[in-house]
Amino acid sequence: MPPIASITLPEQPIVTLIVAMRNEAANIEACLRSIIDQEYPQDRLEVLVFDGESSDQSWQLATRMIGSRSWIRLLRNPRRIQAAAWNLGIDAAHGDVIGIMSGHAVLGRAYVRSAVEVLRRTGADMVGGPVRAFGESRMAKAIALASSTPFGVGDAGFRYLDHEQDVDTVFMGVSLREIYAQFKFDEEMVRNQDDELSYRLLDAGARIVCSPSIESSYSSRATLRGLWVQYFDYGSWKVHGMQKHPAQVRLRHLIPAAFALSLIGSGLLSLIWRPAILFLASVLTAYSIATLTAVALAARGVSTGIIVRLPLVYATLHLSYGLGVLIGLARTRHWSRYSVGTLVTNIVRRAKG
Repeated sequence: MPPIASITLPEQPIVTLIVAMRNEAANIEACLRSIIDQEYPQDRLEVLVFDGESSDQSWQLATRMIGSRSWIRLLRNPRRIQAAAWNLGIDAAHGDVIGIMSGHAVLGRAYVRSAVEVLRRTGADMVGGPVRAFGESRMAKAIALASSTPFGVGDAGFRYLDHEQDVDTVFMGVSLREIYAQFKFDEEMVRNQDDELSYRLLDAGARIVCSPSIESSYSSRATLRGLWVQYFDYGSWKVHGMQKHPAQVRLRHLIPAAFALSLIGSGLLSLIWRPAILFLASVLTAYSIATLTAVALAARGVSTGIIVRLPLVYATLHLSYGLGVLIGLARTRHWSRYSVGTLVTNIVRRAKG
């Protein structure tokens, strides 16, 4: 299928990077340093940093890092959320190519050059690289590892791919300005904004490619509480994306919710019907076996201090996301029968494929 945009990239296009930050004092210096150190010519780069009314030292630290570099601008984002920052950047961008960024991401030195090369070579409408999470403490490292495995995040290949392939969404998508101008971010989406935009691209017949050559890393959450809040929000906001684009729902989006529901349902049912305890026990046993198998597969070259934390991290990932989806569904008032039917039909079709 041909790309949905009609622009042909020049040999060395101007690239605009739009950085959304809010309270990123711990990360923004490393983020901006990785941009400044890009192999791509600085006279072909434009960087727009939007601060969402940070209450820490993010603005001051960013100002110091930017210094006299006129190709990097620090701007205000009064709406605070990432979607608003990226939309403001899309409107202000002068580049032929636009890449969105989070304030706690760090780019590989060849990030921009590789993204442009993959865009040109594949003819894809959007490209990006796999998420390479990192952490400093043992818990943060365990969280980074768990969220980069199939057991942790299902078939979300953009989180762990080691080869180039078409995907349904990417981390920090890079695309032609023409496409971003046509498909802006939905500012109703406080979370999963990039997923929702990817779904609209796919609905329009676009092609999204993930390539390991587009290297970046991402500072993971450092505590189980932070991880719980993050993935609960992902789950609850995923329901909004399901409503808007039911044809793009994947099985991985619903399995954690089914797991959480089976635990809650059998647990409550066992209070009035004793045999339900057997079902609860079987679910927990199967999950424990799957978790231990996943830990064993991930354990190569990993310290014991990280390994012993992985089961708890996996459980936090799955339960927080699953409960988030369930709460999101419970709060949904306009979930039509058509949407539910489309979800089921889509999942069955993908399973057969």
